[in-house]
Amino acid sequence: MGHARTRIPGRLAAPSPGWTARADVIVVGSGVAGLTTALRVRALGLSVLLVTKATVNEGSTRWAQGGIAAALADDDSPAEHMRDTLEAGGGLCNERSADILVTEGPDAVRELIAWGAHFDTDPTGSIALTREGGHHRNRIAHAGGDATGAEVSRALVAAVGADPGIDVVENALVLDLITSAGGRTAGVTLHVIGPGQRDGVGAALAPSVVLATGGFGQVFGQTTNPYVATGDGAALALRAGAAVADLEFVQFHPTVLWLGPVAKGQQPLVSEAVRGEGAFLLDADGQRFMVGEHPMADLAPRDVVAKAIMRRMRESGAAHVWLDGRELGADTWVHRFPTILESCRMRGIDPVSDLIPVSPAQHYASGGVVTDTDGRSTIPGLYACGEVACSGVHGANRLASNSLLEGLVFGRRIADAIEVDRAGRDVPESSDDDVAMGVLANEVRRPLQQTMDANAGVLRSSQSLASCAQWLDDALDRPSGTPRTEDWETTNLATIARVLVEHAQAREESRGSHWREDHPDPQPEWRVRLVTTMDSHGNLHTVRRSPDWLPGSLEDSEV
Repeated sequence: MGHARTRIPGRLAAPSPGWTARADVIVVGSGVAGLTTALRVRALGLSVLLVTKATVNEGSTRWAQGGIAAALADDDSPAEHMRDTLEAGGGLCNERSADILVTEGPDAVRELIAWGAHFDTDPTGSIALTREGGHHRNRIAHAGGDATGAEVSRALVAAVGADPGIDVVENALVLDLITSAGGRTAGVTLHVIGPGQRDGVGAALAPSVVLATGGFGQVFGQTTNPYVATGDGAALALRAGAAVADLEFVQFHPTVLWLGPVAKGQQPLVSEAVRGEGAFLLDADGQRFMVGEHPMADLAPRDVVAKAIMRRMRESGAAHVWLDGRELGADTWVHRFPTILESCRMRGIDPVSDLIPVSPAQHYASGGVVTDTDGRSTIPGLYACGEVACSGVHGANRLASNSLLEGLVFGRRIADAIEVDRAGRDVPESSDDDVAMGVLANEVRRPLQQTMDANAGVLRSSQSLASCAQWLDDALDRPSGTPRTEDWETTNLATIARVLVEHAQAREESRGSHWREDHPDPQPEWRVRLVTTMDSHGNLHTVRRSPDWLPGSLEDSEV
């Protein structure tokens, strides 16, 4: 269907590995997906090398404020959770994957509790459940009010730390996949920063590699993602020949604390659970603009709210809108949203008495490395889970609080798949036939982010995307970096950005979290997924697939 007009690096330029480690399974990432996978793999008696980019407790999970969505209440059911998931997904959810998510979700949450996670409870001692945008039932379990991610991370990190069969390597950037001459996974190359025997570039060898590296939020200048979210796993998989899909569906959180016109990097979000408790949005004139915009008003799905905010900001010329949570009262703010309250007060805003300035910022990537319902990618031995993966669960727009659940459910399934797939397999001999093609200098990163913010953000058009594509082609055509962490990350960001823009250019409609100003309506012929691979020359090749398609499925033809 299409290809990039420039050569994307097929392998990151890096020194030869100076050390080697071995394990049965390598798990890259320490968010809920990676930690869950590691624990489940260990339960099968396999050795695990857990690789994390920062420290083991600094994954994206700990930033999650909202909670975990699951049909735990007596008046709820997986079928109702499924309905809300499909509605948010804009017709592009893979229904097999979504059914697995909602059906296995309650048991996955109970296992998390068995691992030591503590959720907030109601006066009867049951888990307290709240509501967020897109949900028609109270099904969001939370901890510490708005610190669910931190509690989930704490429990899983503690469980991992108590298992001597999990070898943790911190401060390690995954570089490239090591494959055999037959194309099977043999491990990864890593760059470790730190004292000890493992320092510098090394090779970690295993017949099974699980990518749980999170998203690519740092592609944009305005994001809720931590600084480590540079798309490393998706870029690695793409360079190795794996398929990626749905990268155009980037979810922008509608209510991120506005820090001023020159703010950059990770921005503090104001959970939509605040709107779930009764807060509402106001424009620059103090008018409630979501009433009449959607039947659920301020609790509409995130893409609806983000687009409405952007349109209202454009019409008024305002840099932000306002979130009014004054009616919640001091007690609700203190006990239900202590993290958000502290974040606002640190910046001179008291939500108990003040309006909160908010605007949209990049929050979540619905697309990533294509997997089947057991986390298998299109490369034998390579699996993906969590935000780096694309099983089709989220379709065109993730339903709020389905992300932590996804990591729990599919992390469990990957472990079982590894046990099935590894029968009789040893670590194959690696092959280094791919040619390293240079890296981009870190100085390109900020201009890249500004270009993506301006041209491929919430509102897109043919003209803006063409301008963005040209900028990326020019940047990728002139590698000028050196083998170091910052330059490797910048190369990953540019690689993912180029695929994202190609998908956004191709999809001439508006659907879910993809909004084309020149094509404002969804089109039935675009009820397809865009799936991209990269050849050995660094060119992108994109085909259309049915939403029902998954790797290994009988339906393997293009549409």
